[in-house]
Amino acid sequence: MIDTVEQRAQLLGAYIAEEGATVRQAAQQFGISKSTVHKDVSTRLRRLNPALYREVRAILDVNKSERHIRGGMATKKKYELLTQAKEQHG
Repeated sequence: MIDTVEQRAQLLGAYIAEEGATVRQAAQQFGISKSTVHKDVSTRLRRLNPALYREVRAILDVNKSERHIRGGMATKKKYELLTQAKEQHG
């Protein structure tokens, strides 16, 4: 159990740094909203642990720059699966 928002911010930062996780992945792992993760790692972590904040910020910047690619890949996969399903049933 996480006792304070400060501890949560530190844990989230460590998780993102170690795993290279996205905000969405961290939110799912900790059972909290994406907004909370973003607030914790962008505001609270900056004040609590500037070195970890810079590391997390770099990872999140990479994730942000790649998200359009991941979105396109997810859409491609979705339509490939739909095509396969049609071929099997049609």
